[in-house]
Amino acid sequence: MKTVRMTMAQALLRFLDNQYLEADGQEYKFVEGIFGIFGHGNVVGLGEAIVETEHNLVFRQGKNEQAMAHAAIGFAKQQNRRQIYAVTSSVGPGALNMVTAAATATVNRIPVLFLPGDTYACRQPDPVLQQVENEFDLNVTANDAFKPVSKFWDRVSRPEQLMSSLIHAMRVLTDPAQTGAVTIGIPQDTQAESYDYPESFFRKRVHRVNRPQLPENALERLTDLVAGSKKPLMICGGGVRYSEAREAFGKIAEEFGLPFGETQAGKGTLAWDHAWNLGGIGVTGGEAANVIARDADLLIAVGTRLGDFTTASKIAFQNPDLKVAAININSFDSFKMDAESFVGDAREVLNQVAQKLRDRRYRSAYTTEVSQAREAWTTEVDRLYSEEDPQGLSQTRVLGELNEKLLDPSDVVVSASGSLPGDMQRVWRCRHRDTYHMEYGFSCMGYEINAAYGAQLALPNQRVYSLVGDGGFVMLHSELLSAVQEQVPFTVVLFDNHGFQVIDNLQTNQGISSYANEWRKRQGPEGKLLGDYLEVDYAKIAEGYGVTAYRVSTLEELRQAVTESKKVNGPVLIDVKVTEKSMTHGYESWWRVGVPEVSASPTVQAAHKDLKDHLKQVRLF
Repeated sequence: MKTVRMTMAQALLRFLDNQYLEADGQEYKFVEGIFGIFGHGNVVGLGEAIVETEHNLVFRQGKNEQAMAHAAIGFAKQQNRRQIYAVTSSVGPGALNMVTAAATATVNRIPVLFLPGDTYACRQPDPVLQQVENEFDLNVTANDAFKPVSKFWDRVSRPEQLMSSLIHAMRVLTDPAQTGAVTIGIPQDTQAESYDYPESFFRKRVHRVNRPQLPENALERLTDLVAGSKKPLMICGGGVRYSEAREAFGKIAEEFGLPFGETQAGKGTLAWDHAWNLGGIGVTGGEAANVIARDADLLIAVGTRLGDFTTASKIAFQNPDLKVAAININSFDSFKMDAESFVGDAREVLNQVAQKLRDRRYRSAYTTEVSQAREAWTTEVDRLYSEEDPQGLSQTRVLGELNEKLLDPSDVVVSASGSLPGDMQRVWRCRHRDTYHMEYGFSCMGYEINAAYGAQLALPNQRVYSLVGDGGFVMLHSELLSAVQEQVPFTVVLFDNHGFQVIDNLQTNQGISSYANEWRKRQGPEGKLLGDYLEVDYAKIAEGYGVTAYRVSTLEELRQAVTESKKVNGPVLIDVKVTEKSMTHGYESWWRVGVPEVSASPTVQAAHKDLKDHLKQVRLF
C-alpha cells in the first residue's frame, strides 16, 4: 500500500479538501473552508497545516468563536446543506465558546464540523494553560461539553485514529436524517504527530444524498389517512425546503385542496400568495393557519420537528378525532405527537401519495373556509403594515416598508431571536424561494448578524439583510469586523426598542410586574431598574468598526437609508429607533410557560388559573 508521511493536522486538511456531495446529479465541493481563531491549542499544529501546505480550502479569520460558528451555520443553511465550513478554536474557553453554536446547528439540523483544540493526549505537561482538570476522570476535558449537543463526537488521541473518525464525521454531516454538529477534538500534541497515511485515504470521495421512498404498505396507509379526511391540514417544515420538495408540496396542496401552515424553517419555501398557503402556524403564527388548525381532522406534518411553537404547546388542534401523519426523513421526528410515522424523503413521498390520491379522485371537503381565512389575514397584515404609531416608528411599520417597498423580492432576510421572529413569521411576505432565513429551533441570540455574514458568503450575487433587535446586537456582533475585513456587503437593520421587550411582554402577560427586561437606569432608594431608558448610539458602535452606518427615527429617514445603503460596497448598519411594544401579538394561539402555583400577586394567581384551564385542552403526547 502506497503511503505518505504527514502530521495528523496535515492529513485532516488534505482529507477535507477532497470531500464532495452529489445531490440530484449535481456535484458540490462539500467543505468550502474553515473559520478559525488560533491559540496555543491549534496554531502550531492545524495552523501550520493551513499556512504551509497546499490546499483549496478558504480560511476565514473569526473574531469570536461562537460568532464564527454561527457564520458557518448561516452559510450551510443558505446553501441548503450542500456545502459547509469547518470551525476551529484553541483549547478551554475558545472551545467552550463554540458549544452554544454547536447546539444551534444540531437543533436546526445544519451540518457544521467543529474542530476544537484539546489538551495533551500524552498528559505529560498537564495541567497546561486553559486546561479544565477533572479530578475523577483524567480523560475528561472541556471538549466533553460538546457531547450533548453533537450528532457525532470523537477525540483523536493518536494520529491513525483520524481515518475512522473523519469517515464517520462525513457519514453524519452528509446524512439528511442525522446531520447537525459534528465534533472532533484534536489534542495539540496529536495534531503535530506524524503517521504513514495510505494515499487512498485522500482520494476524492463523493457522498450521495439518497431519497428513500415509502414501501407500498406504508404508502397505502398514508393514502388511506388522507383519503379518509375531510379537513386535512399540512405543515410545511424545514424538511420540505432541504429536500427541495417545493414543487411537489405546492402541487399536492393545489390539486387536492390541502391547506398548509408554515413553520419558521419552512416559511418561504412557497410564495405567500399560493392559494392554499395560510402562513405561519402556532404561537408565532397568524390567525388564518391557527383557525383552520383548530378543526382539522388530519394533520400532515411534512419535514417538521413539531416543536411547541408550531403546535402552540399541543393546543392548536382541537378536533377530538384528529389523526396525525408525519412524513420525515428522521424517524425520531416522525413519531412526535403520537403520529403515524412515514419515514422517507419529503419530495419522493409527496409525489408517491399524490399519484395514489389521483387514482382515488380525492379532494378535501373545504369550500370557502381557506380563501376566507386567507383574505381576512391579508387584510390584517395590510393594517399592521400601514398603521401609524403616534409615539413614533412602529416595528411592524418598518417591516412593512422593508417587505413591500424597499427590499428586492430576491433579497434574503436573516433573524433569530426576540420579537422579530414572531412578527416575521406572521407578516413577512416571501415572494422568492429561500429568501426567509430564520434560526428558531434554538432561538439563539447573537445568530442574526454573524449568520447573515455567512449567508452573504454563500450568496455573492444576492443582498442579505440581518434583522436584529438591540438585545441580539449587543449579545454578539463580532463578525461585523470580519465583514469589514473581507468587504462582504450585507446590511444590518437594527430595531432599537430599549431591551428585551418580548420577554418583558411574557413577564407582564403572566401577571408579573415588569422588571429587568427593559434597559433602564436604577432609580429610587431601593435602586431598582425602573429609571429612564438607556440611550445607545448603535450606529456609532458600527462606525467604530469601519461599517457604514445610518440613524433612523422616521419613515423618510428609513427610505433614504435603505436606498443609499444599496450603493455601499461593504457592510452596512441601519440603526432604527422603534417604539416599545409595537410588535404583533398572539392570534388564536397559546404558549405554555411555568406560571408560579403559589404567589401573593392576584394577577399571577389569575395567570396560573388560566394555565390550568388551557392544560385541559392540550394533547398530552
